[in-house]
Parts: sequence; C-alpha cells; structure tokens
Amino acid sequence: MDAPKFSVEDMEMTETLWKCEQVRAGQVCEKFMFDTKEEAEVFLRQMKQHAPDLFWRIEPIALKMVWN
Repeated sequence: MDAPKFSVEDMEMTETLWKCEQVRAGQVCEKFMFDTKEEAEVFLRQMKQHAPDLFWRIEPIALKMVWN
C-alpha cells in the first residue's frame, strides 16, 4: 500500500494558527495548536465531553508571532 501523496496545491496556506489552552486557577496547564479554527473547535468539543469541568480557551495566533 502506497502512502498518500500531497502536493503544495493540496495544502491550504493560512496566516493564522489556533491555540487551545486548558486553564486552571489562572495557570495554563496544557496547550495545543491547530491549523484551522474547525480543528480547534472539534478538539474542544471532544474535551468538553470527556471532562466538562475543565476550562478551555481558544484564540487565533498570527503565524508571524510563532515563527520568524
């Protein structure tokens, strides 16, 4: 079985990453980065089903703030 092949045309280029942070008592406990808002929202829905008592926040991050 061959691995799927991707080209540059298949990749959606974005200038924004989406950061999800788990916050407890004002401190960030865990942090995850996603390419799209939809991916981040799916992750948050799954986490809220698994542990509804945890607080998560989501925010857009400009790509230029992550890499030079």
